[in-house]
Amino acid sequence: MTSQADVIRVQIKYKDVEKTFTGNIDEVWLSINKLFRDFIPTLEIANRLMLKVDLQKLTEDCAGIIAFSKEGPALLVPRSKLTDNEALGLWLLANYVGCQLGILESDAVLKEELQMRLGKDAKITSTRLGELLKNEICAKTTDEKYRITTFGIVQIQKETLPKIKAKVGI
Repeated sequence: MTSQADVIRVQIKYKDVEKTFTGNIDEVWLSINKLFRDFIPTLEIANRLMLKVDLQKLTEDCAGIIAFSKEGPALLVPRSKLTDNEALGLWLLANYVGCQLGILESDAVLKEELQMRLGKDAKITSTRLGELLKNEICAKTTDEKYRITTFGIVQIQKETLPKIKAKVGI
């Protein structure tokens, strides 16, 4: 049996995880070792596999391609230089960036608004949005709007933005 004097309490905080161990020194020592052996490396591995968006880098990468005015987001690249999927991806990306910067209230967009911005008929817009959904670039919300996914942001940032910059000489 452990007396009150033999009880040790150790609290460990690592990023968003907080663990407290209480018991005799042997129990606490074993628990701490188990935490460091099992839990911490798993967090580090998982952290390396998580898709993350660096908003500052994203806004730098979007410079000269998207912009915002009091009327809302705008594409600075001539529409003739973009494929339909690139244009839709950029509109969805612009809404995400605008929302993250506090310029727009939401990152989700109605299909009709995307159709208007794309300048194509409903069938072409639906087909292209279907392709973006299939490729997990965007997702449909419960209120029938579209928003870019984290995967979509990463893909556009890595592949589409450099391609567009090369096309227009930015």
